[in-house]
Amino acid sequence: MSHIAFLNIPGHGHVNPTLPVVAELVARGHRVTYAVPAGFAPQVAHAGAEPVAYRTVLPAEEGDWPMDAAGAMGLFLAEARQVLPQLAQSYVDDQPDLVVYDIGAWTARVLARRWGVPAIQFSPTHVAYEGWEEDMGVNPDEPAIAAFYAELAEWLREQDVEVPAPAFVSDPDSAVVSIPRAFQFRGDRVHPKYTFVGPCLDDRSHQGGWAPPDDRPVLLVSLGSAYTDRPEFYRRCLEAARGLDWHVVIAIGRHVSEEDLGDVPPNVELRAWVPQLAILAHATVFVTHCGMGGTMEGLHHGVPMIGVPTLGEQVMNAERLVELGVGRHLPHDRVTAAGLREAVLELAADRDVAARLAALRADIRAAGGTRAAADVVEAALR
Repeated sequence: MSHIAFLNIPGHGHVNPTLPVVAELVARGHRVTYAVPAGFAPQVAHAGAEPVAYRTVLPAEEGDWPMDAAGAMGLFLAEARQVLPQLAQSYVDDQPDLVVYDIGAWTARVLARRWGVPAIQFSPTHVAYEGWEEDMGVNPDEPAIAAFYAELAEWLREQDVEVPAPAFVSDPDSAVVSIPRAFQFRGDRVHPKYTFVGPCLDDRSHQGGWAPPDDRPVLLVSLGSAYTDRPEFYRRCLEAARGLDWHVVIAIGRHVSEEDLGDVPPNVELRAWVPQLAILAHATVFVTHCGMGGTMEGLHHGVPMIGVPTLGEQVMNAERLVELGVGRHLPHDRVTAAGLREAVLELAADRDVAARLAALRADIRAAGGTRAAADVVEAALR
């Protein structure tokens, strides 16, 4: 029985895609430990891993993260400085045979080299490709980024890691990517060491089921868990749904109550939280903030999406849906009830959109998902 250590950062969009892979590896007879802040320990334990808790300095809310690349990378370095001694101590008498780590868990590559074991990056989002710095506007000569790389290089020297700072950030030894290659920007320019396995989804029956009340089309509206304090947006959704012969499910989150929204049409089901996968199995259209997790779940079920993003990656995902011809992008400041309704009806009726979604769904199934990811991990052990 091999010991595999997963190292992650505190973020649902980073932890959740790994949990089905953890469960698969445990089912194959491996022992899995999982380093993550204590708040994620129940989910990790449910997947069959042994939680290894550490104290984090990363922001708890997505809205508290810097918007610039240098600022965000600086936070990951601060986290690595904080976490490295904690995990070195936690694993001092229990070193793993292999490390699987998130793109933001920079401690992992340091520890794997210290222990002399292989390390596989697990990316839940787009990965670097030839020319990505230019496309993304990351200029290594920009003073803030140059200063960051100098600071990172000094820390790597302190840890006896002989890897150039830019490569440490964006050039892993090998990687599993839990999106389909077709969704990756410039997928033809990505190095073969990245294995695209597509969404890694699991059985979420413990979250509860959902079934439509009748045979009307189903519209799901969800902005995830972080940016839900948008009563005006939900009011526009209610107005768009009024008189529409659809069943509409709206997840309004913990910041907004039904009383805040006024009159709710009879065809609308308001919830603070929804079992998203269960509803997507029946959905005709999905209005989403375009977090990668929800975007992949929508593609997995072949549901056209209307992206209403907030952050940079979410905007990229919304734009990618448009490029692939399977969705629309509506910036928050341009959302109107009429525009939402029009986009929903157009997407639902478009046969070309349905055909492109079917092709993407076939690509996702062929990529292998959870089992393919576990195969990559086991191959590294051999």
